[in-house]
Amino acid sequence: MICGTRARAEQPAAPATTAYGRRQPEKGALYRVLAEHLETFLARASADETRPRLPRFVERELRGYLQCGLLCHGFARVRCTSCGKDILVAFSCKGRGFCPSCSGRRMAETAAKLVDRVLPEVPVRQWVLSMPWRLRYLLASDPALCSAVRRSFLRAVFAFYGSRLKREGFPGGRTGAVNVDLPAAAFGPRALIEHRG
Repeated sequence: MICGTRARAEQPAAPATTAYGRRQPEKGALYRVLAEHLETFLARASADETRPRLPRFVERELRGYLQCGLLCHGFARVRCTSCGKDILVAFSCKGRGFCPSCSGRRMAETAAKLVDRVLPEVPVRQWVLSMPWRLRYLLASDPALCSAVRRSFLRAVFAFYGSRLKREGFPGGRTGAVNVDLPAAAFGPRALIEHRG
């Protein structure tokens, strides 16, 4: 369990003239290792009868990552209105669990939306529920079980804050939660994160 508080900090404005530089995932170690070993990994994973079958979304995520940010898998042509220069912007995989670029962008967008539009100006705590490895695989492949674990966790956290509010003289006080289910490596590691206010 990790606790922390949210602080709104003013971010400096981005420079007016920022040159676009294409991300080059194919030059990174993660891409090279995955490109070289993905087929072997998938074949071994499906041949091992002692382990549960790898969920289909895992293979989709891994294959999607190998196409993310590469011009040869599709792009949009963007024209700068001030200088007239054309720029090719490669399509992204929009993955949720493996691609560092898409996951990072999604996390930043979600955090900004929560801070700017959802969460009130009140103290916020973050709770992280981390599971043992064997349970992570089970939770990744069983949404109903994952939901039951999440509900149980929330009941415990709500009970904790409910009793604390009563002790501090706020018997009618209410708590709330924003749940983010991080399939950070959806095919194994899994954390259920609760943001509390």
